[in-house]
Amino acid sequence: MNNLLTVKKLRTTLSSQNRKIRAVRNVSFDLKPGETLGIVGESGCGKSIMAKTITRLLPRLTAEVESGEVLYRGEDLLSKSEAEMRATRGKEISMIFQDPMTSLNPTMKIGKQIAEGYRLHHPKATSEEVYTRVIELLNQVGIPQPEARYNQYPHELSGGMRQRVMIAIAMIAKPHILIADEPTTALDVTIQAQILELLKAIQKKENMSIILITHDFSIVSNFCDRVLVMYAGEIIEVATVDQLFNSPKHPYTRRLLHSIPRLDTPIGKALYTIQGSPPDLASITPGCSFQNRCPNAEERCRREKPPCLSIEEGHFASCFLYKKGAKNE
Repeated sequence: MNNLLTVKKLRTTLSSQNRKIRAVRNVSFDLKPGETLGIVGESGCGKSIMAKTITRLLPRLTAEVESGEVLYRGEDLLSKSEAEMRATRGKEISMIFQDPMTSLNPTMKIGKQIAEGYRLHHPKATSEEVYTRVIELLNQVGIPQPEARYNQYPHELSGGMRQRVMIAIAMIAKPHILIADEPTTALDVTIQAQILELLKAIQKKENMSIILITHDFSIVSNFCDRVLVMYAGEIIEVATVDQLFNSPKHPYTRRLLHSIPRLDTPIGKALYTIQGSPPDLASITPGCSFQNRCPNAEERCRREKPPCLSIEEGHFASCFLYKKGAKNE
């Protein structure tokens, strides 16, 4: 099966107070048609920066893509002009941002905000056609009384409703790839489940691929097909959901999973934590980025960057623990 999206050796640097923050370091992965790809990792590991690099949404004055390719259907998005990217965003690749309250324009009615994308990609559409499409989409994302909601402002809606509006904005032009950056943040568990079920239903209907960025492993286990684990701007493990939960390989992944609170934990027992802190992304780490927090670290880990090794079919990890008997990729 041909990949819909292929990212090759992507490096993104941010400038801050005369410092260079190497937020995305040599990232490579692919996305298949109809696949749901999860991206997990600690806050600040580069998940959102990578997503905004793919969609070319980073500010030009403070962000620079140093190298790499982002191939969508064989075309490099990084080489496109801004006009070409405006034609691509929304229609081919769309994004749902973390906080709908800060992503939506508080001075515009939601109907007009949803309609913007449709007018951009269908400039010849009549006002009646645009209105009909917006109402149809509001119905599809489960917003009751869409005709009334069309003329409301974001502050008049609940958090769950605002998130549905964000989904409607992202889906207005029927994109082939949807990047969802923590779409259930700050929502209660019931609303989270509804939002995820909605995304799954839309994905099935439109045969869409989804990249889901999240901290929540329970969402990954129920929603994703494959998982990328990120640490310090790098992808350190790639696996199917079953492989990741049944046989995690990288020491960081194992400790992340061990950090998940369990209902059977004895009362009074302290929750497991990963000791230490992530490395400073403004500095270049000569060896493995996780070596200062890893109990398995050897002298070699401090000197050399571990290659991405194939552990089994579809399962890769960047760790010297699997050098013996593993195949270089």
